[in-house]
Amino acid sequence: MCYFCQKNINEVDFKNTELLSQYVSGFFKIKPRKKTNLCAHHQKKIAVAIKRARQMGLIPYTPR
Repeated sequence: MCYFCQKNINEVDFKNTELLSQYVSGFFKIKPRKKTNLCAHHQKKIAVAIKRARQMGLIPYTPR
């Protein structure tokens, strides 16, 4: 079951870097749906939020 559907969360905030970092692998790639156990709707929202956070400089693109 999707974490966001269980908690009844509709919007994913790109400024919440702690939450977004759970859905990024060690090489800073976005984890697939099979690993995150999210529904398609929320997986897309997570992907968009991670990409926005990267653009704003909140999450790095690559490991240091």
